[in-house]
Amino acid sequence: MIPYLLIDHVDKSFVRGQSETKVLKEITLQVDKGEYVSIIGHSGCGKSTLLNIVAGLTPATVGGVIVEGREVNEPGPDRAVVFQNHSLLPWLTVYDNVRLAVDKVFSSSKSRAERNGWTLHNLDLVQMTHAKDKRPSEISGGMKQRVGLARALAMEPKVLLLDEPFGALDALTRAHLQDTVMGLHQKLGNTVIMITHDVDEAVLLSDRIVMMTNGPSARIGEILAVPLARPRKRLELVANAPFLKCRQRVLEFLYERHRFVEAA
Repeated sequence: MIPYLLIDHVDKSFVRGQSETKVLKEITLQVDKGEYVSIIGHSGCGKSTLLNIVAGLTPATVGGVIVEGREVNEPGPDRAVVFQNHSLLPWLTVYDNVRLAVDKVFSSSKSRAERNGWTLHNLDLVQMTHAKDKRPSEISGGMKQRVGLARALAMEPKVLLLDEPFGALDALTRAHLQDTVMGLHQKLGNTVIMITHDVDEAVLLSDRIVMMTNGPSARIGEILAVPLARPRKRLELVANAPFLKCRQRVLEFLYERHRFVEAA
């Protein structure tokens, strides 16, 4: 059976002059449709590079990525990315930032009225309809990330790629957005790959956590299944034994990698 998403024996090296840096080595990962997978590891382990390869923004040196039987060779609307930086166009309104993506993907398959309705629907999913006429400079950081998420979802991607989307936000805003993403995943059943440094975030949101070894030539060191039923409620997990066990295992893995860095 062909996996929904396959990262197949991926290596990645960067060459500058006579110098070659091997960032990733022998990365193989299968992701099922509707699965939420987090990738975690210390800075410099190639997490974002791997996400960019899946997005088609960076070519693999060896190996490749297949989504629903088609090889990834370039960026495409079937893989939408939400970055830590919201990347909204400052001269467009919230509505127009989302509508731009809708028009790009659905100009030939949806009427103007349908595209308008679809834009508003996705703004409603992230609770941003009330700010549809505001520009990015007029809304908060958390609201900007909601708009970026709406824009990504509006493309109806096969895979949603999140590159530390909450990393620049304060703790309370981050928690609210985590809950939003968790609710959307429960409602839409979308396939998600998320890069994060936050252990609690990874355990709370994920079906599996992919733990990377340190770079250079980073590999997948361990994959941890998160056996928590959905829907998940943050406050109920505070003293939940499986949650705490998963959290402890990820921390142990990262701590061991940190010791290796100190010893080098």
